[in-house]
Amino acid sequence: MRYVVSDIHGEYGLFCRLLDKIKFSAADELFVCGDMTDKGQESVKLLQCLSAMPNARCLLGNHEYAFLKYYHSLFRTCRSEEEVLAKLREYFPQPDGLRLEERDVEWLESLPFFIEEEEFICVHAGVPLDGSGRIIPPRKVRAEYLMNDRTFMRAETVPKDSKCVFFGHTPTRNICNRDMILAYVRDGRVGDKIQDYYKIHLDTGVWMGGVLGCFCVDTCNSVYV
Repeated sequence: MRYVVSDIHGEYGLFCRLLDKIKFSAADELFVCGDMTDKGQESVKLLQCLSAMPNARCLLGNHEYAFLKYYHSLFRTCRSEEEVLAKLREYFPQPDGLRLEERDVEWLESLPFFIEEEEFICVHAGVPLDGSGRIIPPRKVRAEYLMNDRTFMRAETVPKDSKCVFFGHTPTRNICNRDMILAYVRDGRVGDKIQDYYKIHLDTGVWMGGVLGCFCVDTCNSVYV
C-alpha cells in the first residue's frame, strides 16, 4: 500500500503509532509532504527514523527549509564545523537536539521540493494555477511558493485536468473547524480511486493537539491516531 502524510512536526511517538495502526511494512511506501520538524519535542528522532526507512520518500517543508537556511548562515559566524553542529543541536528542544548529526543535515539537503508520481503529485503547501485553472508544473515553480502557498488550501481552488495533488502546511481546522483530512472529489466521481480526487489536504494540526492522519492512495481511506 502507498500512504501519504504531512506536518508530523516532531511527534515521533504519534508517527510510530500511526505506522503500527496501518501495519506499515517493507512492502508499503510512505510519502511525507514536509514539515517533519519543529513544534514537537522529537524532531531529530523523527528525521533519523525517516531517513533510515528505505520505503519513505520525503520532501522539504518550510520548517526544514528555514533550518537549512539557518545552517548555511552559521558558516558566516562560526569558526569550525564542530561549532556549527553545536549551534544546530541547540536549534531543537533538548535532549532531542543532542541526537543531531551532520549526516541528518546532509539528508535534509538531499530532499526535493516536490514528488511527482504517475497518479499524483506531492508538495508541501500548494501549486499555482494558470489562467485556465490548470496547475503550473511544480518543476517550473519557485521552491518558496511550493512551501509557503496559502491559496491552494481554499475549497474553491480546484485544479482542472490534473493529477491529484497532496499537500499540507495549513491545519484543516482552518477550513472546516475539524482536525481531519480533506479529500476533494471530482464532479461526478465516486471517490474509490485516487484519480477521482482534485486534491487532498493532509495537515490535521497535530502540533495544536490534533490528530495525526495519513491517506492511503490505494484504498482512498484516511487513518488517524
